[in-house]
Amino acid sequence: MAHKYVPRTTAALALMVLQQSAYAQQPATGDAAEAAGMQRVQITGSRINLRQEQVSGVGPVTVIDADTIQRSGAISIETLLQRLPSSAGTAGSQTSAYWTSNGYGTTQVNLRGLGIDRTLVLLNGRRVVSGGTGANSSVDLNMIPVAMIERIEVLKDGASAIYGADAVAGVVNIITKKAIDGVEASVRYGKTERGDGAEKSADIVWGTKSERGSLMASLNYSESEAVNLASRAPCALFEDDGELVCSGSSSTIGGRARLANGRRVNFNQDPNGDPRGFETYSAAKHAYNSNPFLNAVNPIKRVGVSAFGNMHLTDKVDLFTELMFTNRQSEQLATPGAIGVYRPIEIAANHPTNPTGQNLTLERRRVAEVGPRYFFQETNTFRIVAGLKGELAPKWDWSASVNWGRNTGVDGMTNIINLDRVDATLNTATCGTSPSAAPCGNYLGYGNLSPAVLEYIHFTTRDHGGNDQKSFNASISGEVFSLPAGPVGFASGFEYRREKGWRDPDSLIVSGAANTNAQDPIAGEYSAREVFAELSVPLLAKLPLVDSLTMNAAARYSDYSLFGSQATYKVGLDWQVIPSLKVRANRSTAFRVPNVPELFGGVSEGNLTTTDPCNNWNTLDPNSTVYKNCQGSGLPAGFRQFGPSILTTGGGNQNLKPEEADTFTIGAVWTPSKALTLTLDYFNIKIDNAIETVPGSTKLAVCYNSPGLAHIFCGPSSFTRDPRTGEINFLSSQPENAAQQRVAGLDLGAIVDFNLAGWTSSFTADVSRLNQFDVTPFPGGEVIEYAGKITGGRGSYAKWRSTASLTSSKGPWSGSYTVQYIGSAADINAAPTDIGARAPGIVYHNASMKYAFNKAMTVSLGIDNLFDKRAPYIQSWTDGNTDTMTYDLLGRRWHVRLGYKF
Repeated sequence: MAHKYVPRTTAALALMVLQQSAYAQQPATGDAAEAAGMQRVQITGSRINLRQEQVSGVGPVTVIDADTIQRSGAISIETLLQRLPSSAGTAGSQTSAYWTSNGYGTTQVNLRGLGIDRTLVLLNGRRVVSGGTGANSSVDLNMIPVAMIERIEVLKDGASAIYGADAVAGVVNIITKKAIDGVEASVRYGKTERGDGAEKSADIVWGTKSERGSLMASLNYSESEAVNLASRAPCALFEDDGELVCSGSSSTIGGRARLANGRRVNFNQDPNGDPRGFETYSAAKHAYNSNPFLNAVNPIKRVGVSAFGNMHLTDKVDLFTELMFTNRQSEQLATPGAIGVYRPIEIAANHPTNPTGQNLTLERRRVAEVGPRYFFQETNTFRIVAGLKGELAPKWDWSASVNWGRNTGVDGMTNIINLDRVDATLNTATCGTSPSAAPCGNYLGYGNLSPAVLEYIHFTTRDHGGNDQKSFNASISGEVFSLPAGPVGFASGFEYRREKGWRDPDSLIVSGAANTNAQDPIAGEYSAREVFAELSVPLLAKLPLVDSLTMNAAARYSDYSLFGSQATYKVGLDWQVIPSLKVRANRSTAFRVPNVPELFGGVSEGNLTTTDPCNNWNTLDPNSTVYKNCQGSGLPAGFRQFGPSILTTGGGNQNLKPEEADTFTIGAVWTPSKALTLTLDYFNIKIDNAIETVPGSTKLAVCYNSPGLAHIFCGPSSFTRDPRTGEINFLSSQPENAAQQRVAGLDLGAIVDFNLAGWTSSFTADVSRLNQFDVTPFPGGEVIEYAGKITGGRGSYAKWRSTASLTSSKGPWSGSYTVQYIGSAADINAAPTDIGARAPGIVYHNASMKYAFNKAMTVSLGIDNLFDKRAPYIQSWTDGNTDTMTYDLLGRRWHVRLGYKF
C-alpha cells in the first residue's frame, strides 16, 4: 500500500507533529511499490519533484495538518507553531505583546531560539512580505487565516541554498487549500474558566472545480478579547527577606522628588488628603501597582478575504493566481504616563507649587489623573501572486510567477505627554497670563492638576509605515538522465526580489518632546538577483545494506545591491540501509541579510556617560596592554578625558554584512512495521558575523585591552580621535557583525498506529533536547551559555521540550489528548538561593472531542490547560511574575466549534 506523506489521521488537540518519514518509510510491495515510485511530490526542503520514497531523505521535517489545526481550536497560527518542541526563545503573541521586537500586535515563530529573523516563512513555497507597522524584520503570521491552511511543513535545517537568505534555523512553509467543490462554513467560540478572554471566529469558504480548472474564495473573521493582568497576577512580586512581597513602580502618582539636602520625598497620593502634603519616600507605601493597567492577553481582531484560482490554458499550461488581504486591529493597555523619566524637572524652592522650602528635582510623577494609555495598531496586508506552470516533456515541468506583497500600518498611543508643554505649565512668568497662554500646573501631589492642564499636556500619537516586497521567479525541474541506480533529478531557476521598508513616527516623538523613547524616521530598500541549481543523484541501489544511496546537492548564487555577492551550498546523503532503516545527513551553509531597521534605522547622536580607557594612561603599569596601546596611539602623557560623557552615534548601520551560518544534521528513520516509525536527528548550527549592538564604552574597553590594537573594535568604524587633542570625536554604538552563536541538540520522534477496542488510534511524540546554545557577543567577549536557562526578555531555552498526542476515532466520534512538556530552566540572572531561581518543568494537558452528525455537520469541544496549571514565578519575569513568552497565563479554557459543508 502506498502512503501519502501528508498524515491521514491526527493525534493532537493543540498540535500533532509528524516527521515526514512517518508514512513515506512504510514499505510497499508488488504493484503498490511501483505506484509509490511513480508518485512525485515537492516538499519543503527541495525544488525537485521527488519520488515518494525520496521524501524523508530531504531532512527533518514536521507537518501540522488541517485536521490537527481544526482540533486545536486555534484561531491564530502562532499558537500552533510556538508549541513546537523545536521552538524556543521569544516570538510575538498576544500574551507577550509588550516584548515583541517586530512591533506591537505582530506574531511570529522562532525556530531553535535563534531569532524570528533567522526563520524563513513561506506561503505556498514563496516568500511573504514582512508585516507590522513599518520597517519590520519578519512575517506577521496574523495575515494568514487559519481556516485556509491545508498543512504547515516545518523544515528544521538550514536551507539558504534552496530558498535564499534567512533560512538559517529552518523554514516554515504554510500551504493553503487550493480547491474545493461546494461551501464550507464554521463558527468557533471559547472563553477561559474565569469568564474572560473570549475568542470567536467565523469562516466561510466557497469553491468550484471543473475540467477547465478551479476557483476558491474565502471570508475569515476572528477576534480575541482582553484579559487583564491583575486577574492573573494581582501585583508584581519581589523577594524580600526570603519571602515574596508585592512591590511596584517608583513612578508614583503623587510624585517622587529629591530635595536639595538629598532627602527623597513623596507628595500626597490621597485625593482627600492635604494637597500640599509630603513625606519621606517609602517604596512599600508609595510604589505604584502597574498590573491593573496591563493585560495578560491583548485584544486583536482580524478580517481576511482570499481567492485562489487555477485555469488550464492548454493541455500542458496552467494559469494560477493567489489573492489575499488581511486587516488587523490590535490594542494594548498601558499604565498612565510619567514625567521625569526622559527629561529632568527642576522646581525652585520659591515656586508656588513647592511646599518643601527647598529646590527639588521631580524624579518621577505618574500622571494617573487622566487614566491609562492605550497603544493601538491597524494594518492592511495584501498579497498577489500570478503565474504560469506547465510540462515541457513527460519528465520535465516549469513554472514562472510574480509575487507582490504590501503591508501598511498606522499605530499610536493615547494619553502621551508633551514635555515641552509640561515645561510651559511650570513657567510662572508666562503660564496663565492670558487665554492663549499655557495653564499653570501643579505636579506635586495627586489630584492637583486641573482638567485644563491635563487636556493641554496630553495628546495622541500617530505613526505611519509599511513594507513592500516584489519578486519574480522562474524554475524548471525534471530528470536529466538515468544511472544504474535510478534517474538523476535536477532543478534550476532564477529569482529577483526587491524589499522596501519605511516608518514615519509622530513628529513629537521624533523631536523628543514626548514622554516616550525618541525615534527617527526609517526608510530603505535593497534588491537581490539569484540563481540556483539542485541535483539528486542516485549512487547505489539494491546492494547488501544499501537498498539505495542518493546524494542531494544544491547551490545558490545571490547578488545583493547593498552587500555584494553571496554563495551557499547544501550537500546531503540519503542512505536507505534496508527497507525499514534510513540514515540521512545534510551539510549546508546559510546566511541572513541585515533587515531594514538594522540598516536604515535613524542615526542619532547623544552624550552618554563613557570612560576613555586612556584617561591618565601614563599612571598605569607600563607593562599593561592599555598603557602600551594608549602610548602607541600617540596620546601625550597626562592625557585627560575632557568630561564624563562622549558623543555617541546610534541607530542603523549601512555597512553591515550578511550573517553566515554553517549547519549540519544527521539522523535515522526506523520503521520496523507499518504501524511504527521512530526518528532521531542531531543538529548543529554555527553562526558567524552575527549582528549585535555593542555599547560604545564596551568597544573602547575591548579595543585598548587587545594586544597591538588588533581587535575589530579598534577600526575607524567603531571610534576615531581628534589628531590634535586626542579626544574621541566619534564613537559608535551601532550594530556590528561581531557576534557568534553555537547551537546543537537532538530531535526524537515516534508514531504508532493501532486499534483499541474498535477505535482507530494513533500516538505521536516529538521531543527536542537542546545541548548547547552559546552566544559570544563580540570577539574575545565572555561566552553566554543559554542552554537550560530562562531569561528576562529572550524567553526560555529549556533543555527539554516535548509534545505527546493520542488521537482515536470510531464511527462519528473522534477525540484527541495532548501533553506538552517544557523542561526546567535556571534563571540566568538569579542567584541559586533566590526564590524563582529555577523554573520547574511544566506539563500542559489539552483534550478535545468531535462528533459528526453526518458528512456535512460536525461539532467539536476542546479544553486547553485541562488541569489549570499556573505559570511559575521566576526572578527575571517579564510581566505577571513569569516569562510570558513561555508559560500560559490564562489557565483552563474551553472552546466549541460547529462546522458545516454544503
